[in-house]
Amino acid sequence: MRIDIITVLPELIQSPLDHSIIKRAKEKGLVEVVLHNLRDFTDDKHKTVDDYAFGGGAGMLMKIEPLARAIESLSSERDYDEIIYTTPDGTLFSQSTANKLSLLENVIILCGHYKGIDQRIRDHYITMEISIGDYVLSGGELAAAVITDSIVRLIPGVISDETSALSDSFQDDLLAPPVYTRPAEYRGWKVPEILLSGNTKEIEKWRFEQSLERTRKLRPDLLEEDE
Repeated sequence: MRIDIITVLPELIQSPLDHSIIKRAKEKGLVEVVLHNLRDFTDDKHKTVDDYAFGGGAGMLMKIEPLARAIESLSSERDYDEIIYTTPDGTLFSQSTANKLSLLENVIILCGHYKGIDQRIRDHYITMEISIGDYVLSGGELAAAVITDSIVRLIPGVISDETSALSDSFQDDLLAPPVYTRPAEYRGWKVPEILLSGNTKEIEKWRFEQSLERTRKLRPDLLEEDE
C-alpha cells in the first residue's frame, strides 16, 4: 500500500511516521508513506500557499493552484483509490472506515490548514472527507497521522499476531473487554477466576458479556446504532 500525504508542515507529521507500527510496516516493505510539501508546487518566489477569501471574513484559505498541481502531479504517476481531505466538517472517522481503507492500494491524504481549502478542490478532486472528531486542530497533519496509523496496523503482516487487530474495540461495534496479565494477584486484587480456568468457550462468553456491559455503560450510542 502507498499513502501520499500533502501538507504545508511535513516536519509536524514526520515523527509519528518514523516509529512503532508504521516504521515496522515500512521496513517490511508492506507500506510506503511519502510526504509532499505543498510549497514545492507553488510558482512564486515566496512559495505562497494561502490567500484571503473572496467575500471577506477572518482567516486565510489554501490556494487552488498548488493544491491542483500537487494532486495532478501525483495522479499522473499512479491511480489513486481515494483522495482524502482531513477537515472538521468531514465524515467522522471510524474503525469501519479504517478497515475499508486498509484494503486499498494507493491513497492521497490532503492535510487541511488555515480556514480550509478552496471549495473547487473539494468539488473536483476530493473523493472522501474525513474528520477525526468534533473539534478543530491547527491543521490536518495530526489527523492524517491518526488515519495513517489506524490503516497501516490493519494491513496483513504488519502486526505479528494478526488476530490482535481483529479483537480491538469497535471491530464488532463493541468496546473491548477488560484484560489482565501476570501476576494473578497483586495487593489483593485478583484476576477473574474464569480467565484462569482454561475453558476457552466460557472465557469467550465472559469476554463478550464484558464487552457488551462496558459498551452499554461507556458508549451506549454504539448499541443504539444497531437497534
